[in-house]
Amino acid sequence: MPSSSHNEWVTAAASNPHRTRMTGKERREQLLEIGRSLFAERGFDATSVEEIAAKAGVSKPVVYEHFGGKEGLYAVVVDREMRTLLDMVTSALTGGHPRELLEQAAFALLDYIETYSDGFRILVRDSPVAASTGNFASLISDIATQVEGIMATEFRRRAYDPEFGAMYSQMLVGMVALTGQWWLDAQHPSKEKVAAHMVNLAWNGLSGLEHTPRLMTRRGHASGPRVPRGQAGQAVNLRRQGEAEAAES
Repeated sequence: MPSSSHNEWVTAAASNPHRTRMTGKERREQLLEIGRSLFAERGFDATSVEEIAAKAGVSKPVVYEHFGGKEGLYAVVVDREMRTLLDMVTSALTGGHPRELLEQAAFALLDYIETYSDGFRILVRDSPVAASTGNFASLISDIATQVEGIMATEFRRRAYDPEFGAMYSQMLVGMVALTGQWWLDAQHPSKEKVAAHMVNLAWNGLSGLEHTPRLMTRRGHASGPRVPRGQAGQAVNLRRQGEAEAAES
């Protein structure tokens, strides 16, 4: 008796009598491109192996043969996009002046969003596979690591504490990345204007840094006793519990 896999293959072949015969490598690339498009449009959960196979004109076992399933295909797509973006950012950092480097990093991310918008949509989505493949947050952290050394050097040169270079690099890269997410949907203003305004905020903010940052709000004053971490939340919960008991009585 023919197997179910054989029957699926016969069905797919019958529905696509004129399909182009591909090498294994060509078929793998085709499936990656189709999967990439569907994941970007519909997300991981809403995309099925059946849909990927149908668009490729093959049976489901072909997808399983190449990637082991939807999770394997998604993992390869995400890995490729992460490497593409990271390579674009790191290769763009060629300037000597810190402001040049900031502009280059901003343009590299915006160039990626403009050229690989499907890939960017996939990266910023959460999925069950993200834990094993890495996610957008881990990618941003990798890029921030590239910037960390530059920030530490500049902090030393300006007599700031270089210990905070890593934190500031996360702030800067995070700002650029989140603005990029907004720009992908807004599609305006132009890429050049977005980059100029991001650099304006970041650079002029950095140029006016205080050596010892201070807070203006009441929580920033050192006059009152400091509430240990966790106790503030416990106090709120106790107050809410008391209000609930009073309402029931």
